[in-house]
Amino acid sequence: MGAQLLRRLLLSLALLAAAAACAASAAPRLSPNYYRRSCPRVERIVSDVIAAKQRANPSTAAGTLRLFFHDCFVGGCDASVLVSPLSSDASQERAAEINLSLPGDAFDAVDRAKAALEAACPGVVSCADILALAARDLVGILGGPRFPVALGRRDARRSDARDVEGNLPRTNMSARAMVRLFAGKGLTPREMVALAGAHTVGFSHCGEFAHRIYGYRGAGGHDPRLNPEFARALQRSCAGYRSDPTVSIFNDIVTPRDFDEAYYKNLPRGLGLLASDAALWEYPPTRVFAERYAGNRTAFFEDFATAMQRLGAVGVKTGRQGVVRRRCDALD
Repeated sequence: MGAQLLRRLLLSLALLAAAAACAASAAPRLSPNYYRRSCPRVERIVSDVIAAKQRANPSTAAGTLRLFFHDCFVGGCDASVLVSPLSSDASQERAAEINLSLPGDAFDAVDRAKAALEAACPGVVSCADILALAARDLVGILGGPRFPVALGRRDARRSDARDVEGNLPRTNMSARAMVRLFAGKGLTPREMVALAGAHTVGFSHCGEFAHRIYGYRGAGGHDPRLNPEFARALQRSCAGYRSDPTVSIFNDIVTPRDFDEAYYKNLPRGLGLLASDAALWEYPPTRVFAERYAGNRTAFFEDFATAMQRLGAVGVKTGRQGVVRRRCDALD
């Protein structure tokens, strides 16, 4: 009797495993051709809207890259960060303290692309896919690599500010801590350093690095890892940041509008703006990649493209795991 019961149990487990395998194989997968029939012009529509937005507001590119990263690292690439805090009484992900500086132009770019797609293909293309395409296109517009984007993401049904803490790197994080954080998202140190290269464009508010330029004991009163002349210029430029928190500095002061390898070249010269930038150069497991990219633009572009594709696959929702929202700034 015991043997029969054991055989039945093993048979049940085998059937359950087979069913799970079939369900997994039947689940929708991301594919560059996902909208080939349902919305064949999706990439052209997004590209046209995004290019026009970038021409009108040149800060759009860097902001959209940051928006994509913040979205994917909190609950996966599911457009949850796009939901406006004004859309409901709940505290949305976008209302979290670290997300308050996400630029409005980036949100507007996605909303404009969504409106154009709703006119062409109503209820078909997700906000999560639009954000992934927009980030890719803007990198290319600034002179960076172009790469295929797998599509088929679904949008989140929820957005909660409480999900944010501990899921995004802080500007004063050590490289070791960042490596652990990225590993938790399935990303390697190599991919982390490649993604950090996005700091070759955009800017940071003075409050994000003020601890490096004020209050230090010793000559100059600044973080000794900073180039002294650069540190003094930052002290002058950020003098009024407490009364005006919008004061900001280019992340890459050498070629701030070009997507290139200058960010990595700046690090050994003490021109890395954020403490987390300097940390990449000090930590041997990450420095090896920073050195490589500093001397080889092709290597950086290839690894950045791969890292963006891997980032775009973090925690994605497909099929019934999510929805296609009609508006990106509100939960349906």
